[in-house]
Amino acid sequence: MAPMIAVTDLWKVFGPRAGRIVGTPLADLPRAELRARTGCLAAVRDVSFDVEPGEVFVVMGLSGSGKSTLVRCLTRLIEPTSGEISIGGEPVRAMGPKRLRDLRRRQVAMVFQHFGLLPHRQVLDNVAYGLEIQGVPRAERHRKAGEVLALVGLDGHEHQYPDQLSGGMQQRVGLARALAADPEVLLFDEPFSALDPLIRRDMQAEVRRLHAEVGKTLVFITHDLAEALTLGDRIAVLRDGELVQVGTPEDLVGAPADSYVADFVRDVPRSDVLTLRWIMRDPGPDELCEDEPLSHRTVIRDAVHRVMRAERPIPVVDGDRRLGVIDADRMLAALVSHHRQVPA
Repeated sequence: MAPMIAVTDLWKVFGPRAGRIVGTPLADLPRAELRARTGCLAAVRDVSFDVEPGEVFVVMGLSGSGKSTLVRCLTRLIEPTSGEISIGGEPVRAMGPKRLRDLRRRQVAMVFQHFGLLPHRQVLDNVAYGLEIQGVPRAERHRKAGEVLALVGLDGHEHQYPDQLSGGMQQRVGLARALAADPEVLLFDEPFSALDPLIRRDMQAEVRRLHAEVGKTLVFITHDLAEALTLGDRIAVLRDGELVQVGTPEDLVGAPADSYVADFVRDVPRSDVLTLRWIMRDPGPDELCEDEPLSHRTVIRDAVHRVMRAERPIPVVDGDRRLGVIDADRMLAALVSHHRQVPA
């Protein structure tokens, strides 16, 4: 299946004569040295990745790592310096102004940290605004807006104004507005970072629920590891504009690419993220096993009680194929290893 989004060798350099940096020895300089010598800032440095249709792809990094610049380059809200971007198989950098406007109005929608709601418009008309820009008749856009408001749990609030809503409800309006145009791709730029922790968790659950229901391709920007692990099918970690690692939450926690990623995931409960494939072993010759196997996708935490009570090793399988076995000794070793990694 072709990727929904393909990014190849993407650079964004800010500053004087930025276009002359890429492809020269200057491009290899550390960020601080490049800025000191040229006055230019390499916000995104030679980044490549694909996003599959229907995937939740999270881009994570500290403040200043380039993640917001990266997501804005995808639809040329910020113009890339060099590299290639395609959405739905179509090269974005080759699009003329009219086609680019159409991409932003119909195929790709963005949800920002700051809701950007129109204070003089009721909730229904805020949600319908993108459809109004598309020229959809009033009755049809109100019907569609009502449907998506129900989808995000805001039916009954159609005729309120934004300042009558809580922050979490306002963010739901922003999400509904993005969904109303029925885009193929949703881009989220730290949409929940201004919300308090309880509302933030509710909104994360809402995104997971909506993704299960509508199946859009999501690119989600965050600096919060817990949020990334909660939402992401795969996570890309950025540092100083460079891509350090792309992988599943399991990959990042179980096999961090370097000390930077390892430090990010240091306090993550491994048994809550890693699956049995990380701790299983090969069976011994003629070793007797329990009859009922466990899937290799079973999270360690969910297998502890059964494994510790079993009298014999338990097969770990992928469908009908046996991959290995798990026993109490391997389980205990994994749990003790995690306990030693977490500070008291």
